[in-house]
Amino acid sequence: MDNQVTPPKIPGATPDKPLMQDYWAKFRWRTYVLITTFQYISMMIIIGLMELFSIVHLGWIGFFSVTFVAAAIMNAATITLVHILGRPFRDLVKAIVLVAGEPSDETPPNPNDYDKANDGFKEILQTVYEMSSRDAIEQAPANPDAIDITLQSGLQDIQTGIVIIDPTGKIVYHNGSAPIRSNTDGSPRLDLLFPEDDDLDTWLQKRIRNKLSAERQWTRIATKVPGEKERRIFDIAASYHKDSSAETVLMFFDRTDIYTPEEDDLDFISFAAHELRGPITVIRGYLDVLEDELQPVLQQDQAELMKRLIVTANRLSSYVNNILNASRYDRRHMKLRLSEESLKRIYEGVSDDMQLRASAQNRVLVVDIPENLPTVAADANSIGEVLGNLIDNAIKYSNEGGLVHVAARPIPGFVEVSVVDRGIGMPANIMPSLFHKFYRSHRSRETVAGTGIGLYICKAIVSSHGGIITARSIENEGSTFSFTLPIYDTVAQKLKSSHNSNASLIEHGGGWIKNHSLYRG
Repeated sequence: MDNQVTPPKIPGATPDKPLMQDYWAKFRWRTYVLITTFQYISMMIIIGLMELFSIVHLGWIGFFSVTFVAAAIMNAATITLVHILGRPFRDLVKAIVLVAGEPSDETPPNPNDYDKANDGFKEILQTVYEMSSRDAIEQAPANPDAIDITLQSGLQDIQTGIVIIDPTGKIVYHNGSAPIRSNTDGSPRLDLLFPEDDDLDTWLQKRIRNKLSAERQWTRIATKVPGEKERRIFDIAASYHKDSSAETVLMFFDRTDIYTPEEDDLDFISFAAHELRGPITVIRGYLDVLEDELQPVLQQDQAELMKRLIVTANRLSSYVNNILNASRYDRRHMKLRLSEESLKRIYEGVSDDMQLRASAQNRVLVVDIPENLPTVAADANSIGEVLGNLIDNAIKYSNEGGLVHVAARPIPGFVEVSVVDRGIGMPANIMPSLFHKFYRSHRSRETVAGTGIGLYICKAIVSSHGGIITARSIENEGSTFSFTLPIYDTVAQKLKSSHNSNASLIEHGGGWIKNHSLYRG
């Protein structure tokens, strides 16, 4: 008996039911035939009417020749348009074929190919794929007891923390490595100190509710403030799939052993900085005295050298103050006394130093702070430090002879200050980490000296005033750093009721804020 080979069974195909993937070819062929037929008939009718009413005189040969040529041109143009405009329909058929499980040599359509179309078709493709994934998830057993016991044991034993949150926001699963503590009613909750305006709830509620899926990462998220026992620090990855039974999945990577030594280093640096601040203050004082007394007898190059010494001493003093402030801010002790201040007067307190730094590095500093700006609620010394840090950064990262422009303007409830440079700029991928402690890009580490905590301190000070700080930058074109301060009249009653403490501006619910705003995009 001859061996018979049974052909493989194709999903969805039967003798009476063709494959879905064949539809597009048949649709395209029918469309082309109909268009060609319609074009020729239409042209014959139009040219025939023109001949009938003596508009043209072609004769039989001319009649058919003109009809053929005109119809062929219109037919080619129409078929080309159909090919272009029909691409989304073709890709939709491909996507449905893919999720239906039919075998196909066609490349699945990529929703990102329509990223710039702004017509909603990208979302249509994503919805097709998401519905397929969601159906697969819903077909899985809903009863936790049906989960393989080996999988449960494995999830409990791994060092990576895992938390699953359902669409209602309830934690439905967590393993032993996840940072979890119990509420008063016994329900689990995350035991983490997220940044105040960049926490998990904010991300879910404000940023992705209109999306089908999204992912997000956080770094250096701690369970307790520095100094407390059993403090752990995590890097976190979140995955969100709308309306899934496991809508949000969190993975926690314990980085305590990596990050804790850095914080211990900061403690040591803070101690050393505190001891250095006294001698540096004395050095600055002597330099000021020497400059005043020796100015009449100094040669030009000697006077320039004296200016550079003063700039360097001032910068060193600024670094020391930044380190001390970073240590205080890490422990959430940055409580300030705010008073009614003129932004113009605050800048005048640092203007000489800023102009000196600019001239010493051959930069042009232009300051536009109007006299008639509303007064702000501020600690003058702290805001002077913010201005100094931002302007100094703009000077350092500008090109030779470059312009640094400082401006201020009122906006609803706040005064906004912007520091703009046209220097080297920054790539987009480093912007989310810009205000992190000790963060410095590879490029800046190679070209410009610094500690990596100046912007971290700026964020701390501005947030402690109830404002926000933002950064915008284009590589090789320059950067703009802006921050806001509350207009005094808008917060005067709060300040008076709290004896001018900033706590009334930044306390939220259960107590002192746990952290402050990071990069705002």
